[in-house]
Amino acid sequence: MKTNLLAGLFLTTILIVNPSALFSQKSIKVKNFPESLPKIELDEKTPQKYLMTAEYFNKDIYGNPSSKFKVTGEYTRGLDSGYVCWNNAFIAHVNSPSESYQERVRQDYMENITYIPSPDLLGESFFQQFKKHKDNVFARNLIWDMFAIEMYSWNYFDSLQLHETYILQDIQGSFNIAELGSYNQMNIELNWLGISMKNNKLCAIIEFRAMENKFDLHTEKMKAKGSEFYWGKTWLSLENKQIEYAEVYSNTVQEIEIEGLPDKMLASTMRILKLERIK
Repeated sequence: MKTNLLAGLFLTTILIVNPSALFSQKSIKVKNFPESLPKIELDEKTPQKYLMTAEYFNKDIYGNPSSKFKVTGEYTRGLDSGYVCWNNAFIAHVNSPSESYQERVRQDYMENITYIPSPDLLGESFFQQFKKHKDNVFARNLIWDMFAIEMYSWNYFDSLQLHETYILQDIQGSFNIAELGSYNQMNIELNWLGISMKNNKLCAIIEFRAMENKFDLHTEKMKAKGSEFYWGKTWLSLENKQIEYAEVYSNTVQEIEIEGLPDKMLASTMRILKLERIK
């Protein structure tokens, strides 16, 4: 243990004192790096399967944690006629942020739900089969988050230039979210950051960010009004344009009214989402 520690300290000292010992101009020189993305079409000869995991960390506005929960679901796309499907959706709660997640509750209404991705996902009629429950909105978020990741990955792919911010003009403004209320998003930006390897495939890394969003939502026993900002990245295969990986981060600050409680609450929620390829 002592030998390993000393070796680690010695290596760190070398890197600080003489980084050129490990890296040279020749070793990091890249020739013919593309300034624009290739013209490729999404190729889905066989279905692709993903696991989406979203963790929500609730805090007060001073940063003191109060609770957390995790939402997971398996997503399959590339089915016949452009259909996609969800399976094995679970939600797990824990009151203390320091505790481990215990029992996961299966969201049966999400099992084998099949559709073609479109803006209709924001309509109330699409979610008629969803049971009325406070966790309902987080199961819906699986669907909405996946739709957003795909939209940011593919809809503007041909418009992106290396390290040049692309501002979306066509989806700004306020819109209704099923029967839950309204969401207003502004200044959505995309950026092609570069090329990297993921799942042994050469990928373009696309960054997206939306820093000015307001919402006014209500469920059966709760109302929430506030603001959100989110950002994330997707890794797109330059061979077939399929999503190899994605991550999303967000933070909301909101005023909450709960039926039966006399006072309003101010709260903050941080979300960390990962989309990983299963197949």
